[in-house]
Amino acid sequence: MKRFSQLTLLALLIFVCGFKECYKQVGKGEALPKHIQTLAIPPFLNPGLRYKVEQRFTAAMIDEVLRRQRALQVVSKPEDADAVMLGTIKQFSYRGTLLDDVGRARVFEVTIIAGVTVKDQTKNKVLFDNQNYVFKTEYEVTGDPGNFFSEEGPAVSRLARDFAKSVLTTILEGF
Repeated sequence: MKRFSQLTLLALLIFVCGFKECYKQVGKGEALPKHIQTLAIPPFLNPGLRYKVEQRFTAAMIDEVLRRQRALQVVSKPEDADAVMLGTIKQFSYRGTLLDDVGRARVFEVTIIAGVTVKDQTKNKVLFDNQNYVFKTEYEVTGDPGNFFSEEGPAVSRLARDFAKSVLTTILEGF
């Protein structure tokens, strides 16, 4: 019986060890090809009329690349880069989602639809393309007119940071 237990344990150990390559280690950031050392992030396009949205998204993306991927250098000119990230803010909308007892909107939902493409310039190949990123966040408006402060700007900045984190995780981790 002891011999059977030892054989079973050995078989289980061999079986489990055989699966060590099945799981990708999160956080390694090896989804980009090794030859890409520089990335250009030109200003996102904003065909809509919403003021400075593209600036917030571009800045958030650059900040996130610098924060997370230290080996990847961000350059200003696309012609000097191994890869280029192109972004477009396709739609920006907000709507009231929660009304107070008087019927005024107190909570607003901001929705942004964006497109992102990463092109490998050395091999002339598209590494990543998603033209339908949908991001949403909410912000609350104070009920006191004397203390009114528009939360729309900070809400869009938070949304841009969340967007940058998600896009970069998808690109670097290959999800």
